[in-house]
Amino acid sequence: MESHGNLESPPELTLGTYFHRCAIEMTTSQLAMAGRALAGLEVTPRVISRQHAKRVNALMMTSDGSGDFALSVGLPGKSGVGGGLLVNAPHVASIAIWSPGLNHYGNSKATQRLARAAALLSDATSWSVF
Repeated sequence: MESHGNLESPPELTLGTYFHRCAIEMTTSQLAMAGRALAGLEVTPRVISRQHAKRVNALMMTSDGSGDFALSVGLPGKSGVGGGLLVNAPHVASIAIWSPGLNHYGNSKATQRLARAAALLSDATSWSVF
């Protein structure tokens, strides 16, 4: 990335920041509450603008299997290597689960089960973003 001029900061700082962000520790309840801001729900204090939340939700659908997940479920979702999974129904709900087993994409294995349940919920409630 550095050799192609894609870093604005030294590689050490960039990697340090990236690793620090990957090591955030929180409970499932805290993840769901953080997701409220991304879902465009009321959060006090406001921690992210609606415009940035919209962009983050779009980016949630671009990594590894998350695009397939979003297409099958109808909602943006993103998992982390720690086993946390966040699914957002914009302006409606934020759903978080934790399951430590990971699949070959580095996503929680519970994702497949949640995907089926979330797809049923999305269809029944018209929450789908597609």
